[in-house]
Amino acid sequence: MCVAGVSGANEVREEALDLFEPLPSTVPAVADNPITYEKIHLGKALFFEPRLSASGVFSCNSCHNLATGGDDNLETSIGHGWQKGPRNAPTVLNAVFNEAQFWDGRAEDLKAQAKGPIQASVEMASTPERVVATLKSLPQYVEWFEAAFPEENDPVTFDNMAMAIEAFEATLITPSRFDSYLNGNEDALSELELEGLAVFMDKGCATCHNGVNLGGTGYYPFGLVAKPGADVLPEGDKGRYAVTGTVDDSYVFRASPLRNLAVTAPYFHSGKVWDLEEAVAIMGTAQLGAELNDAEVKAITAFLGALTGKMPEIVYPVLPPETATTPRPTAEVITR
Repeated sequence: MCVAGVSGANEVREEALDLFEPLPSTVPAVADNPITYEKIHLGKALFFEPRLSASGVFSCNSCHNLATGGDDNLETSIGHGWQKGPRNAPTVLNAVFNEAQFWDGRAEDLKAQAKGPIQASVEMASTPERVVATLKSLPQYVEWFEAAFPEENDPVTFDNMAMAIEAFEATLITPSRFDSYLNGNEDALSELELEGLAVFMDKGCATCHNGVNLGGTGYYPFGLVAKPGADVLPEGDKGRYAVTGTVDDSYVFRASPLRNLAVTAPYFHSGKVWDLEEAVAIMGTAQLGAELNDAEVKAITAFLGALTGKMPEIVYPVLPPETATTPRPTAEVITR
């Protein structure tokens, strides 16, 4: 598809405005968790806190590194005892706009998501009881929890930990040139990126990858038209089927959000594809039943690059020191 002339460019932008939304200019509200400065401050410390893990090695930032696109740029993440996780770590950037978290949508929001890896034996391998004991042993954290949850008599809880992390993660919004384009700056995209946007919509990519996060909503079979080989779609991981137990959900996954895609290789839940052009071509075949030509692949890839946004400034926090009552690190898997 060729974008030619003012009328053609206008048609592309009008269609884009029907399919996509720009990022908001302020921190979005989240359900059942009023966001305050104190809660964000606490959540930021907890996001970088390795003592939430049993080993004292892994933090949220280990797998969702804010210096490398909000993920770890590994095929699958490395966790407790140097075990490898089963799936590629999604970016935490703009994750607040996803309708659910994880590739299979098993966590309804960022609060629920924050609790999962801390307790997973292959990830941080801790327990709610150990986390609370650790946090209560550090007087500075107790003060921060009291400031973030002033109405509670005993604010240092596992639930409040998750709410604070959610509040911080809600601030991780990355406005891009595509947002500038949607907001009226018609010169924000290059000619090739505009061409890629037109192809992206014309070929049907936006059927699944739409809205404010260009994805992150809806569940679809990977291989809707043509199932990829086991080198890309491992047969043992049946996706959302493990959550619902419904046969029709076999190899079904949440549509991946596409913001910052150019800096979050490798791709897909399996993390098997490292080249973005290759990933685009695979999606064309598997999901659209279309053999995209080289020019179309390059144009779409250029457009995806325009989704790379500006990171909020993050200053690494200084964390409270241990005390005599702080649980000691362990390499063992903790059981309840």
